[in-house]
Amino acid sequence: MAERVQARDAEPVGETIHLPGPSYLPVVTAAGLAILVIGIVHSWFLVAAGALIALIAIVRWIRESRQEISELPLEH
Repeated sequence: MAERVQARDAEPVGETIHLPGPSYLPVVTAAGLAILVIGIVHSWFLVAAGALIALIAIVRWIRESRQEISELPLEH
């Protein structure tokens, strides 16, 4: 007859799933791109401001993602 294993004694099934933490950077990137596009019609100043906002947000987003990836265990 098979031996019963209690739930507390069993090993977890599958592997753990890594989910990135919450971030405001995608919203800031979208806002910067929106300002850039609106600036094409209205003013070169808005184009420059939107491009600067989007560029800074993209660089910070990439940096944040690389840091999270570097903290993962090697088997991933």
